[in-house]
Amino acid sequence: MTPSNPEPSPSKKPLVSIADVQGYDDTRRIDIDKVGIKDIKHPVRVQDRSGGEQHTVATFSMLVYLPHNFKGTHMSRFVEILNRREKEITVETFQHMLPEMTKRLNSEAGVLEMRFPYFVNKRAPVSKVESLMDYDVTFIGEHRRGVTEMTLKVVVPVTSLCPCSKEISDYGAHNQRSHITVTALLAQAPAFVWIEDIIDLVESVASCELWALLKRPDEKWVTERAYENPKFVEDMVRDAAHLLNQDERIVKYTIESENFESIHNHSAYALIEKDKRAK
Repeated sequence: MTPSNPEPSPSKKPLVSIADVQGYDDTRRIDIDKVGIKDIKHPVRVQDRSGGEQHTVATFSMLVYLPHNFKGTHMSRFVEILNRREKEITVETFQHMLPEMTKRLNSEAGVLEMRFPYFVNKRAPVSKVESLMDYDVTFIGEHRRGVTEMTLKVVVPVTSLCPCSKEISDYGAHNQRSHITVTALLAQAPAFVWIEDIIDLVESVASCELWALLKRPDEKWVTERAYENPKFVEDMVRDAAHLLNQDERIVKYTIESENFESIHNHSAYALIEKDKRAK
């Protein structure tokens, strides 16, 4: 005999409404400047200046502005946006993700960051032996009220040799490894800046550039090159700023240099900021 009130099968059970707590109203009336996810990894593909491509893994941060009347943002949507793209995200994909992110999250502004290691094949100065040199690169995109701005940040390790040490010492001069960081706001398209353009600019203002692999003749060349080209931390940021001022593809920049001192237990540091659009 068939029961008068049979239980519905799993496929026919009525849908249950699930509360969307993030969408609730908030009564504190305080905007949140940036909210979202940080440090999520995803494969990326980056073109290099020689015409090749590099396949690497980037660490992403995806953030939006949250107005005071919303309790929270929808965190899962950030991951959906990241994974809806092709398997490997490109710089072009990155730029298109920005307006999509703000639209999906119902926000007027958003910031997307993509940080990854970038490699340049370099030949040693004398032996010409080749090796890969790594650089820390970050693309930063900001989309606000329909306008997208792109910033390129590159950390370039170099050698600096102290002019004062060279001047006052009877034997040699102290030198150290330094990190010079350029953070450049790029002009609107069609302006384009290769990562290698920034690396070349920075390495040209150091006492000497670095290589991953050097033979003894190369070590001699590097040592003598730095000795003949002493630079204070102040010299390097000023020389770099001079070159950045002449590059019309860059409308705003910050140039930093940190010398990891070899005769002190502290770093020497200098910074220059300039917005070329300011009157």
